[in-house]
Amino acid sequence: MWWVLWALAALLALFCTLDVWYFLRAAAVVLRAWFQPPVWDVTAEQIILGRVLPHDIDMCHMNNARYLRECDFARFSLYVRNGVFKALRALGASMVVGATTIRYRRALCIGEGFELRSRIVTWDDKSFFLEQRFVSAKDGLVCAVMYCKQNVIRGSPDKIMQHLCKRKVECPEFPEDLQHWVSFISASSQTLRAESGLDEKNK
Repeated sequence: MWWVLWALAALLALFCTLDVWYFLRAAAVVLRAWFQPPVWDVTAEQIILGRVLPHDIDMCHMNNARYLRECDFARFSLYVRNGVFKALRALGASMVVGATTIRYRRALCIGEGFELRSRIVTWDDKSFFLEQRFVSAKDGLVCAVMYCKQNVIRGSPDKIMQHLCKRKVECPEFPEDLQHWVSFISASSQTLRAESGLDEKNK
């Protein structure tokens, strides 16, 4: 009987200190993507189906933070199927999110189905830039759109693309709206560096 109480106490401590459902969901997404057919076009759009569940909502529509969480899982699936995760391991590199911006156009309500469409739009010498769209299954409206800047650590997007394609790959042009966002990130970074005195220290 005591071992049951210890097990329950351990589970309670685990759920109180870690976001257990996030890690379980991430593992399930990666495992599912691993057994799906690979996507050889690295920049091809990939689609994940979803539905707004009771734990996703506030005031009967999807909580704004849940959109970002769903985007995390969609990127995991994207990178498994297009080979980016495998290339990162082979090159000893890793990736972190450097910036995101999301625009909400119409609420996704409880029980509503949606498609989450993710694709790599372009890249520069340090980062991949992705677009992720939440498209209502009801009428095809784009309910939310997010841009994500994914920084490559100990490597570069060019090296990853060359590893996957076995040749030099030309970087697609930046769309106008993405250019504006990248300019904002650069200006914000310069302002924050000036405020913290980093520019003076590096002179």
